[in-house]
Order: sequence, then structure tokens, then C-alpha cells
Amino acid sequence: MLRITKDRRLKYSSIGVSVRPECWDFERNKPRRNCPNRLHIERLIADKIEAYRTKMIELQAENKEFTATSLHERVADKTSKRTVGEVFQAQIENLKRMGRTGYALSHQEVCNSLLKFNGHLNICFSDIDTVWLKRYETWLRGQGFSENTIGRRFRTLRAVYNVAIEEKCVKPDCYPFKSYKVSKLHRATAKRAIRKADIMRIIEYRCDDFYRQFAVDLFAFGYFMGGINFVDIAYLKTDNIVAGRLIYTRRKTHKLIRLPLQPKAQEIIERYRQDGTSFLFPILSAFHKTEQQQRNRIHKVITKVNRALKEVGRTLNIPIDLTTYVARHSFATVLKREGVSTSIICESLGHSSEKVTQIYLDSFENAQIDEAMKHLL
Repeated sequence: MLRITKDRRLKYSSIGVSVRPECWDFERNKPRRNCPNRLHIERLIADKIEAYRTKMIELQAENKEFTATSLHERVADKTSKRTVGEVFQAQIENLKRMGRTGYALSHQEVCNSLLKFNGHLNICFSDIDTVWLKRYETWLRGQGFSENTIGRRFRTLRAVYNVAIEEKCVKPDCYPFKSYKVSKLHRATAKRAIRKADIMRIIEYRCDDFYRQFAVDLFAFGYFMGGINFVDIAYLKTDNIVAGRLIYTRRKTHKLIRLPLQPKAQEIIERYRQDGTSFLFPILSAFHKTEQQQRNRIHKVITKVNRALKEVGRTLNIPIDLTTYVARHSFATVLKREGVSTSIICESLGHSSEKVTQIYLDSFENAQIDEAMKHLL
């Protein structure tokens, strides 16, 4: 044990080894010559003493007060013995409590993937080094995952590793993502925007099949209303329309959106208005009470809608697979091609983060947005 004394207060710190009494020189406080591993033990003691001296000098240089106990805690920098699996599960539960169900599901997906790869997660974060990460990457490629899917899984793993560092489950020195760059696991996706003429053909498409027509109308609504995401459309209610504007908070970025309600969009809303429900579109209802029920319902509907849009796209010979997200990309691209300032609406396909586009959009007056959106038809 090392004894630390400051201001007449003591703190003992173990160096983690022990020797028999007959092998220890009590007068000189060092192992005797006949002590097994004598040189190794002397080195441990010297390193420990040096660590305390270095930390003391550092604190004194910064004029920071410390006690024997706080000095010990700074040098020891104890880490908890929580495993990778335990931290993952704790983070998943924490995200659920925060209402971030989607993010929790993505964490669960990565956790399941790691279990399948490693067989168990009863390992320390320090076991996840550069070699381990490269093996996991090779395994994912062998499973046939795309570059961007692999990148998303590694970004989630990196986020959990950062949580583990914050919670002192692993020392920062072990951080493997300094040398293993997750940024390399990204491939630019093909543009999903289409020409204005093709958009008009889709919007003007009519048929007797309810789901196919519903899919086309949702595509049109998304295009006319600022490229609004399908999930946000699902949650729209009558009280989101105020003084001729659509006002809602994006569920993904939590940004408040205020857009002029386009006449064509109003027509679509009226087409699906139902008595006894506050939702603008027949996606969610009062039956879907829990967030999980809502997520399941949205997933079910968007699958059907995108399937119907692909059929419409093939019928109209649209050059790419048609989905609700094409409307979002096309909204940004059409305004860009019409000469609308990138300061008003940034071309979303050129951004690495959707938040950047939304921050720019939020920073302008309603009149500027109103003028920009006149170019949609």
C-alpha cells in the first residue's frame, strides 16, 4: 500500500500486489533480494509514486486545491466493471424513457448484430480495439450489408463507446476510433430527386385504387408542403393548421416548421377529412395509443404507400424507384433549379445533415419562404 498524507489526513492506495512478510524489508520499505518478481514490484511502486507526484505538480501548477482522497481518485481514475452488453441495454432503456423509440430500436439492432458476431457481449470496452473493429467490419461485409448500413452501425457503436467513457466504464486512452475512422464507411447515395415535369405527371395521376391514389396524394402533399417527412405527415392534426399556415415540430430534429398552406395541399387535406378524428390523414387514429402501436402502424402504412408509388412510377416510366422520400428530395431540388437562393432552401441532397437545411429554413421570415414556395408549380 502507498500512504498519501496531506494536511495530516491519510489515504491508502493499493498497488495491487502482495508479498510474504519474510520477503519484505520493513525498515527500507522495499522487497528483499529474495522476493519473487522483485524488480517488477519495485517498478510498480516507482510508477505509482511517479503518477502521484506528476498529478500533484499538475494540480499545483493550475492552483487547484486537493486532498489526499481527491488526489487518490484523480490518479486511480477507477472504471466500473460494466460490460459492453450492460451499457448497451442501459442506453437502450434510457432512450426509451426519453421517448426516442426509433433511436432505441437502432441501438437494439446494433446490439443484436454484435451478439451475433461475437457470440456474447460479456466483454469489456477495452476489448474493442482496432483489430476487433476491423474483424466486425469484415463480418458485416460478409453478411452482405451495404456500405452505409455498416457505417450507421459503427456510428452507433461509437456513440455507445463514448457513453461508456463518460460513465467511466473504460479509460479514454483505450478509445479505438482515433485510429479506426468511421467516416470512411460512407458512400454517397444516388440522387432521389426527379424533374419537375415528372413530378407534375405523378401529381396529376388518377386511378380508382384507393391505396394507389392515397400514395400519390401523400407524395403530392409532401412535395407541396416543404418536403415534409412521412412520419410527420402521419402525426398532423387539425390544430397544426393556424391562419393559413402548416405549423408543426419535426419529430426527427425537433425544429419548429411554419409553412404557407398551399392550395393544392389544402385540396388533398379536404379529400381525406373524416368526422370524429383530429388527424388530417387516415394513417393514425385514436386506436393507436402507445408509441409502439403508432410506430407499427406507420411502418405498415408507409410500406404499402411506397409499394403503390413504385407501381405508379413504373406505369409512368419514372426513371427511379418512387417513394415518399423522393418528394422531399424533389422539393429541395426544384427550388434550387428555379434559382431560389440556397440561403432560403438548401439543396438537401448536398448536405450531410438534415439539421443544417432545417436551421437555414427556420432563420428566414415567412414572407421569404412564401415567395420561394411559389415556384413549386
